[in-house]
Amino acid sequence: MALLFAAGLVFHELAEAVMGQQAITVLDLQVAHWFNAHATEPFTSLMLAVSALHSVAGMVLLFAGLAWYLWRVKARYWLLALAFTVPGGMLLNVGLKFVFQRARPVFDEPLVTLATYSFPSGHTMAATCFYGLLASYLVIARPAWSVRLGTVILCLAMVLLVAFSRVYLGAHYVSDVLAAMAESIAWLAVCITAISTLRRRREARTV
Repeated sequence: MALLFAAGLVFHELAEAVMGQQAITVLDLQVAHWFNAHATEPFTSLMLAVSALHSVAGMVLLFAGLAWYLWRVKARYWLLALAFTVPGGMLLNVGLKFVFQRARPVFDEPLVTLATYSFPSGHTMAATCFYGLLASYLVIARPAWSVRLGTVILCLAMVLLVAFSRVYLGAHYVSDVLAAMAESIAWLAVCITAISTLRRRREARTV
């Protein structure tokens, strides 16, 4: 509940700042135009590859791979959590885009061109939900602290890399990816708490 409240509060504050055209929107423009002016190869191709891996098609493959693994190791409740967290989060993000209807960054020479709304970032949302759930599962399932720490660091790095790629490519503003991470953490907290509660209640009935 504390995590849900904190993440929800961060998202609310970011949304109010963006819709109210507060100081963060100035920073958004400055950062977006700086990256657009300084984009260079092969870094641009790398960022395009990172974004492609976490597009809808890429997330379907990642989702299917993790779902297969969770099914194979009989982690049924984690599989259920995955089924709610990632697809549900992506649908939630689409709904929020239409609520806020923020236009994407505009450049004379854009690296990518997208017709959908900008706030919050869909790629970052999906990545945060996926890697957040993966980290949560491995932290609980693996007793070795080295594995737990390595998992958290790697998953966090992947989320930050995806978020950075969207800002670098000019697909989103900084506030878009920050809001997506906050939104995802709140949604992840809801899903994991709900599935954990379901598991505990079912196990209590069998005792």
